[in-house]
Amino acid sequence: MSDGQSAETDGSGVEPAPERTVVQNAQLALLLEVTGTPKPGNVDRAHDYDDLRFEHFMAGAVGAQRGLEMAADGERLGRAFERAVAGMSRQRAGNTQFGALLLLTPLVRAAADGDLSGTRAGELAAETTVADAADFYRAFEHVDVAVDDPPEGMDALDVRRGAAAVPTLEERGLTLYDVMDRSTEVDGIAREWTGEFERTVDAAERLLELDGPVPNRAATVFLELLAEEPDTFVATQHDADVAAEATRRAAAALEDGDPWALANEFVAEEINPGTTADLTAGALFVALERGLDV
Repeated sequence: MSDGQSAETDGSGVEPAPERTVVQNAQLALLLEVTGTPKPGNVDRAHDYDDLRFEHFMAGAVGAQRGLEMAADGERLGRAFERAVAGMSRQRAGNTQFGALLLLTPLVRAAADGDLSGTRAGELAAETTVADAADFYRAFEHVDVAVDDPPEGMDALDVRRGAAAVPTLEERGLTLYDVMDRSTEVDGIAREWTGEFERTVDAAERLLELDGPVPNRAATVFLELLAEEPDTFVATQHDADVAAEATRRAAAALEDGDPWALANEFVAEEINPGTTADLTAGALFVALERGLDV
């Protein structure tokens, strides 16, 4: 502040605290997601896995900052996502929020542009380029991500090849949106990218409707999302039957009000509805941007 200027105050002589930025809300969403308890099968305040713990998610949310800033500042979505994943990976567990960051990147850009809607985020996704697809593949070199084997004849585009698949992407002219479009049958985040983020936005509205502490609301919305649709990460991790049964069990837990028992069972059985957790993180961001009070 230059000499002679004074900040606006609230009448007490104290300058009001600034509003949270879009990036701060994105990081807060990642943090609030992991504090939601219980979220059956996922790391939360009461449940850890031997090699994946609450602290790793906290560190991942902090590490993702630079990539999220790049998204807000107008950098290509693929590049911003790759940088967010690189920062997120700077903790001992490796992959904590890969899917959540893939979901958040276009939402952060839309919010920074002043139009946080599923329609606008979907438009941004559709505008991605081959270079964005290449950066998406490079992100897989930072962390191990559980994915299905590629369809027959698609081995050259297996995301587990990382940067080695980039020449094939370039040869075929595939954008990041094209890659997502080819993954909708097996990946719930890809469905959001190609479906104008419908479940994410709907879940955000549900968060705003609920009362009580935000972590409790997040746990409720997580269970509702899981009861609504099988989790694609569970299908990858196990198979489609296990994913369908997990959804049935989530619906039962909602009905009888005992998600704690289900949480303990899922952790013991290593059933990890990670895609549902990613959707919850995205919904928390949209809700925070739309006025969710913390």
